[in-house]
Amino acid sequence: MEFEKSLLLDFKDKLLIQRALTHKSFPNENRRLHLKDNERLEFLGDSVLSLAISTYLFTRFSNLPEGDLAKMRAVIVSAPILAGAAKRIELGQFLFLGKGEEMTGGRERDSILADTMEAIFGALYLDQGFETASELILRLLKPDIIDVVEGNHIQDYKTMLQEVIQENGNIRPEYEVIGEEGPDHNKTFKVAVKLKEDNLGSGCGSSKKEAEQEAAKVALDKLNKLN
Repeated sequence: MEFEKSLLLDFKDKLLIQRALTHKSFPNENRRLHLKDNERLEFLGDSVLSLAISTYLFTRFSNLPEGDLAKMRAVIVSAPILAGAAKRIELGQFLFLGKGEEMTGGRERDSILADTMEAIFGALYLDQGFETASELILRLLKPDIIDVVEGNHIQDYKTMLQEVIQENGNIRPEYEVIGEEGPDHNKTFKVAVKLKEDNLGSGCGSSKKEAEQEAAKVALDKLNKLN
């Protein structure tokens, strides 16, 4: 497959990689083909990913306590990080999607891309074992691992919140400035994040973007979506 070539992979079982790239919308619209989607591989790949990153961090940072290792791992294996890596390798163009999902931007949807990445890791684990799967994981996520380790990664809570909300429908949270304090050169903004008429949370910051991120973080915390 073209996707294999792009990542210098060679699956022994070609059906495994095809299944990893198959979103559930495709078999639902093509029942006569009797295809399986990638959800079971995603389930497996999630554990493979976690073990690969845990092993790397445990080995690389022998002096760090469990809490610090867990925080770094949580960021590295998060959906925004996986989706970003997927976009770097242009994964979207290789997906098997149903027409409806295609028309609503499924090839660029972070949740689909992140889930497919996990499915690929699961498929490679089944096909060639943990070591090979781990090598691919570390190769694809290397830029993100470096950022997290060096403390340069900024958690994108807005993207995380949007993905959580879109799991239950194609709606977006809206951010509204509800207050400003201080002189022009040193303002503090207060922003609320809303879903339709519901106020999910609010946050403050020295810029509107910073306040929006803080509001999204508060909302995620209320929804129990933060580790």
